[in-house]
Amino acid sequence: MIVDLFLTLLPIALLIALGAGLRQQNFLADAFWPQAERLCYFILLPALFIHSLATADLRGLPIGNMVAVLLLATLTVALLLLVSRRWMAVSKPAFTSIFQGGIRFNNYVGVSAAAGLLGAQGVALAAVANATLVPTVNVLCVLVFVRLCPTDHFALKHVLLQIIRNPLVAACAIGIGLQASGWGLPPGLDSTLKTLGAASLPLGLLCVGAALDFSAARQWMRPVVMSSLARFVLLPLATVLACRALGLQGPAALVALLFQAMPTASSSYILARQLGGDAPLMAGIIACQTLLAALALPVAVLLLAGWL
Repeated sequence: MIVDLFLTLLPIALLIALGAGLRQQNFLADAFWPQAERLCYFILLPALFIHSLATADLRGLPIGNMVAVLLLATLTVALLLLVSRRWMAVSKPAFTSIFQGGIRFNNYVGVSAAAGLLGAQGVALAAVANATLVPTVNVLCVLVFVRLCPTDHFALKHVLLQIIRNPLVAACAIGIGLQASGWGLPPGLDSTLKTLGAASLPLGLLCVGAALDFSAARQWMRPVVMSSLARFVLLPLATVLACRALGLQGPAALVALLFQAMPTASSSYILARQLGGDAPLMAGIIACQTLLAALALPVAVLLLAGWL
């Protein structure tokens, strides 16, 4: 388990580091990275999810229990963060960044880790985790912004509509529909989606590295520590407790734990900037958590996996 986890995380860390190095050395134009991330988010990663869910053998896997575990753990930690806000002594915009850092997750790192450990089955389970968590964490974060940083131009219904149209959620729905129908994928489309999906993870991880910004991290060590404790300690622990309570075991439990021990998403910065949060603090949290994940992720999984 230790060797497998190390060999899984090593190429992830190296690709993230390569992306950071390419961005620092200006090897590619700055305009390349947003477009590459857009390509991954709207085309490549959805192709991976559609293919994996449509073709995976999910018979016998406790998908319902996995969804329940992810929801229970996420909602529990979100509630704990909200209750503890009065003792954090931070501004409302700063708290929105702590909250996002505590419950949002990085898709590319999560899918790469699941694929490395469990192969095609891991990718399918990662798609289920994404279908569960993407709308959940987005709604929770938006509600916190509405409550703490209201803006005149912001309408909740518009954000909810964006969540419904989210390409990852749509891809999971299509893949699950094809799986349930028994139609599968036509031979030509099967190989096309498989090829597109294979390109999503290396390019996505390079984009994660290119987006890192450590320039502001030192100024906000206390909020960074708060969000990281929620992300790397509370959420994995809550997930394991939920697994034990609901009897979730095996690969589904391992993927649930992996996703709940991921660093926060780089897209959190965009949401903070658009909805009146503390965007510089959010950038520092993203950078620090991505770096901390190299240590925190294997420690969390190795310590807690034995309880599953």
